[in-house]
Amino acid sequence: MKQVEIRGIIPPILTPMNDDESINVAELRNQVNRMIDNGCHALFCFGTNGEGYILSGKEKQLVLETVVEECNGRVPVYAGTGCISTKETIEQSQMAMDVGADVLSLIVPSFAAASQEELYTHYSTVAAAVDMPIVLYNIPARTGNALAPATVGRLAAIENIVGAKDSSGNFTNILGYIDQGRASDPNFSMLSGNDQLIIWTLLAGGNGGIAGCANVYPHTMASIYDLFMEGKIEEAKKMNESIQSLRGCFKYGNPNTVIKTAAALLGYNVGKCRAPFNQIPEEGIEALKKVLKENADKGMH
Repeated sequence: MKQVEIRGIIPPILTPMNDDESINVAELRNQVNRMIDNGCHALFCFGTNGEGYILSGKEKQLVLETVVEECNGRVPVYAGTGCISTKETIEQSQMAMDVGADVLSLIVPSFAAASQEELYTHYSTVAAAVDMPIVLYNIPARTGNALAPATVGRLAAIENIVGAKDSSGNFTNILGYIDQGRASDPNFSMLSGNDQLIIWTLLAGGNGGIAGCANVYPHTMASIYDLFMEGKIEEAKKMNESIQSLRGCFKYGNPNTVIKTAAALLGYNVGKCRAPFNQIPEEGIEALKKVLKENADKGMH
C-alpha cells in the first residue's frame, strides 16, 4: 500500500465544463497548476465541488487521468470514489487505483437509510478490495446517512482506512472522530470538510481540511495550514476568518455553485455547474462581485 501523509489544505478541485457540459480538459490542467503553484498540499478529484455527484464513471476516469498526469507526482491526488452501492464503489476505487491516485475518499452511501452495521460492512468490504489508503467522508446533509464516531473507531482498526473527513459542520463530531479513530490507530488522520472549522480542527490535533474555498483562494487557504505549522496561530486564525464574507454568499445558491461562479468571476474558464444545479440570482452575483473585489483589495488570492 502507498504510504501517504494525510495533511494540509486539499482543494476538491473544480471540474471545468464547456458550454455543452463536456469536461474542459485544458482548463482542468490550468486549475491543477493554479492550486499547486499557490501552495496547496494535495488535490481531490470529484468531490462535492468537483461535481462528482453528477459525473459518469467515464467522466470521472477522464478527470482523474488528467489530474494525475498534470500533477506528475508534485502533490498527492485523492479520488472520491464512493457510490451508493458497495459494488460500484469497489469498481470506481479499482479504477482510481489503476489510474494512479494516491488516496481514496469514500463518501457515505446516500438516499437509502443505512444502519451503522451496514456502513461498517460497506467500508470494510471496499477496504479489503483495494490496496490503497482510504479516507472516510461524512456529509449527512447531502447523503442522509451519518457515520457515528464509534463506527469510525471500528473502521480505523482496518489497516488501509487511515483517516476521515467530516463535513457535518458539527465540531463535536470531529472531536469524536479524533478520539475514537485514534483509540484504534494513533496515526488516524482527521480532515475538516467545513472550511470554517479548519483552524479549530488543527488546534484539536487534526491534520487539515478539504477546502472548497481553496478553489477561489488557494494561497489564502493553504496559508492556514502553513502558518499553523510555523506556530503562527493567530495569523492562521485570521486567514481562516478571512473567508467568512465569501461563505456569506452561500445563501444565494448551492455552495458548490457559488464557488464555481466565484472562480468564473475571477476570470477562470471553469464554466457553470452541470444543470440543474447552476443558478444564482442576480443579487447573488452582485454580492459575489462585491466580496471578490473587497478580498482582492486585501490581497487574498
